[in-house]
Amino acid sequence: MEQRHLGRTGLRVSRIGLGTLTWGRGTDEHDAAELLKTFWEAGGTLVDTADVYGDGDAEYLLGRLMEGLVAREDLVIATKAGSVPDPDRRVDASRGHLLGALDASLKRLGTDHVDLWQVHAWDFDTPLEETLQALDLAVSSGRARYAGVAGYCGWQLAKAAAWQLAAPGARTRLASTQMEYSLLQRGVEREVLPAALDLGVGLLPSSPLGRGVLTGKYRGGTPSDSRGGSDHLAPFVAPYLDDTAGRIVDAVATAADGLAATPLQVALAWIRDRPGVAAPVIGPRNTSQLLAALSVETLTLPDEICQALDDVSAPLHRYPDQDWSTL
Repeated sequence: MEQRHLGRTGLRVSRIGLGTLTWGRGTDEHDAAELLKTFWEAGGTLVDTADVYGDGDAEYLLGRLMEGLVAREDLVIATKAGSVPDPDRRVDASRGHLLGALDASLKRLGTDHVDLWQVHAWDFDTPLEETLQALDLAVSSGRARYAGVAGYCGWQLAKAAAWQLAAPGARTRLASTQMEYSLLQRGVEREVLPAALDLGVGLLPSSPLGRGVLTGKYRGGTPSDSRGGSDHLAPFVAPYLDDTAGRIVDAVATAADGLAATPLQVALAWIRDRPGVAAPVIGPRNTSQLLAALSVETLTLPDEICQALDDVSAPLHRYPDQDWSTL
């Protein structure tokens, strides 16, 4: 699999990342082992997790698999801290909480460092410079090689990245930002992506297949064995089952027919090759889904197909992005 630099750093990652959101919950150790082995054998390196995934079980499971299945040095391990697993979904990006969470993550992962450590969400109650100092301390101590953020809107990303660049050598530049991005959700193109491109921050899109809808599996209804068919995840999928999303999925399916490809391949190739994208992070539930996603490695969409998909999925941006001189 092709490797890419993450933002304006020397860290290289596979251009598809493997997500572990369901590990330790819906994905048991046997299935996780098959996923990781298949991913690694295909040349994949970036594995994305977080301290709250499965209440820590995802990290623990990944650590167990690195003991005998895939060598630690063959993987780029990315994890996150800052979300507090309680009913209120609190955010705590204080220096004390973040560094304590990192130590706990390292213990569960069975390693002395992570390759990429990310603040999971913006904390309105903690000064930004305190949050960023935790990133600096993690990198300077060797517990993290690179640092990033997740869930930051445009102004938050710009403020954080600019702060880190204000004292070259003294602070750790942000390598990445993780946000939802797909043909069905292009909101990051308004402010987040322009900020990332300008400041040299690599984008790691989550839900790059529109929560599974862009595979086309929902065109004829909701399969009972899909995420949309489960009581727990149905509300997560529902926003992408409207008429607007349907038109986009139909366009993806039409493009796939013309290329002798699948809708999944077309949708994933589109997001993978967008400007500023380092690696979409996919969350397959089984090896057949993973192999279907990995098959996109040989596909590059023609410019006219990309343009057609851009047009049909173009988000509606109004003031201040709209060009009022044309009115």
